[in-house]
Amino acid sequence: MTFTKVLIANRGEIACRIMATAQSMGFETVAVYSQADEAAPHVEMADQAVCIGPAPVAESYLNVAAILDAAARTGADAVHPGYGFLAENAAFAQACLDAGLTFIGPSPQAIELMGNKRLAKLRMADADVPCVPGYSGADQDDQVLLAEGEKIGFPVMVKAAAGGGGRGMRLVEPGGDLAAAISGARSEAENAFGSGELILEKAVVEPRHVEIQIFADQHGSCIHLGERDCSIQRRHQKVVEEAPSPAVDSVLREKMGAAAVAAAQAIDYTGAGTVEFLLGADGGFFFLEMNTRLQVEHPVTEMITGLDLVAWQLDVAAGKPLPLTQAEISFDGHAIEVRLYAEDPYADFLPQTGRVVVWRPSGEVRVDTGIAEGQDISPFYDPMVAKVIAHGRDREEARRRLLRGLKDTALLGLPNNRGFLIDVLGHANFVDGSATTAFIPDYFPDPQRPIPDLAQRALAAVLLYRHSAQEHEGWRSASPLAVTIDLRFGDAQCPCRVTPLGGGYRVGLADDETAELELLSLGDGLVRFRCDGISQAACFGFDGNDLHLDLAGHSHCFFEFTPELAAVRERESDGRLLAPMAGRIVAVRSEPGDTVAKGQILVILEAMKMEHEIKAPSDGVVEAIAVAEGDQVEPKQMLAMVAAATADAAA
Repeated sequence: MTFTKVLIANRGEIACRIMATAQSMGFETVAVYSQADEAAPHVEMADQAVCIGPAPVAESYLNVAAILDAAARTGADAVHPGYGFLAENAAFAQACLDAGLTFIGPSPQAIELMGNKRLAKLRMADADVPCVPGYSGADQDDQVLLAEGEKIGFPVMVKAAAGGGGRGMRLVEPGGDLAAAISGARSEAENAFGSGELILEKAVVEPRHVEIQIFADQHGSCIHLGERDCSIQRRHQKVVEEAPSPAVDSVLREKMGAAAVAAAQAIDYTGAGTVEFLLGADGGFFFLEMNTRLQVEHPVTEMITGLDLVAWQLDVAAGKPLPLTQAEISFDGHAIEVRLYAEDPYADFLPQTGRVVVWRPSGEVRVDTGIAEGQDISPFYDPMVAKVIAHGRDREEARRRLLRGLKDTALLGLPNNRGFLIDVLGHANFVDGSATTAFIPDYFPDPQRPIPDLAQRALAAVLLYRHSAQEHEGWRSASPLAVTIDLRFGDAQCPCRVTPLGGGYRVGLADDETAELELLSLGDGLVRFRCDGISQAACFGFDGNDLHLDLAGHSHCFFEFTPELAAVRERESDGRLLAPMAGRIVAVRSEPGDTVAKGQILVILEAMKMEHEIKAPSDGVVEAIAVAEGDQVEPKQMLAMVAAATADAAA
């Protein structure tokens, strides 16, 4: 089982994470990449790199033949799948073994069994692992599922049997449309996993999501490394993870750990794995699923145990025994991780694409990332761009350090969830450790986009003023007269008057606000300034004439509204529905001439591993449908046009 060169069959931050440990242990590394990732950091970090196809995952990162060919061409003798893509694909694991490669993960048989939620639940029940009541039968007829759902009782959860990451999952409340949930979950599961098989489960109301990290070697030893609390989620995808769980004491940890080890031993598991449970308020816990791979949130376990889980994976794959027994595992302090997504929390968490104008990760906390300044975030892959992790002597210290680390991290150029994460970490319900899976629906049902304060607006006006002066060969800076700037952020309008003074600027803002602003230092995307007697620092970057500005944990995009921009806005407000990002049309649900109601779904776009419903903006008539099922579309491409209903028509 000796190997010397590891091919990482993945991309982004996890590929970089695996390479860092592999290279530190003396292994050579091979990256694979799609055409969209040619200049990605994981490609530059590897000793060798091979292009395996075009951007779509089916033609690159899911292309088993191309990956195996890359291993053969580079002489790689081991494959690490990371997480996502082929990490839990039993056929891929078997293909690696058949090609004479060491697969750094469990056996194909274990992956196949635990990768299917229906089969996994049946095996766990046989092993006396507590399971959520539900239906895991082989009969997948819609009428059977409807009858079983009624028998289970509402609320009921519909899940893709082959799923993960929240895709192919629907919660049906009492009085809800179970048939629609089954149809929607099956469609999403088929698109995401190639299988429409479903299971039904009784929904556990407001549980915690607690998972146990297990490790098993090839010599019969299996231990657990404690738990992680992953309760804070949106769309069933994790946002914040921590270890240990605030809700788990030593007695419960021992019980859950024993159940997780029993689950692994029931399938002769080897390597790293995670057994996920739902934890009720009464301390009862139920098996949810087992992930037969390294988890996104593994760093928090590493930080409280002092262990490198990737190093353990490599050693176990090489046939070495686990280096520690259960009794030798100890935990130190507390660790919290947040996932930094390219998404807009203030627009229903819609994934975002675009260019990374500024990327300045904090040097005070751990940041696992796979992006770089100037890189384009494409629509083809998951929107997670980094993980930010902090460790402390206790939970509160870890929380404070993570907050500071997030505020010191700047990601500019496209909307992201950093500000939302800061709000989550500062919420009283998180601070006291009582958050459940209902946290975001309960406390952030409709996050409101923050409004830049006076200092940020004044600084934006001055930076735009200076930028325009440079664009126009300094004509503005030569004049001491006030210059009017029609400052905009989103749809908000803020007319400003900037007057250069001897040592700074006077900025007159809307609502009769005035600020005195002095630039203390300026360069390399950083500005230190004094506004109304308070000195502070900000990070900024220009993308054309758009100013991306980060100050005190809040980022905004500012621009100067011009007649040319006004003309563009006028052209885009004619009832056209535009693609929010590049992607593939998976369904068209209307035709020209149809009368539609506000909110009615017209087109479904699949991008960044999610389905996005394009809805009618108002009651009206569909004038045009510009796409067909299967079409690939670009950002801002017209999808449909709706003529709003007039008062006369309504009468």
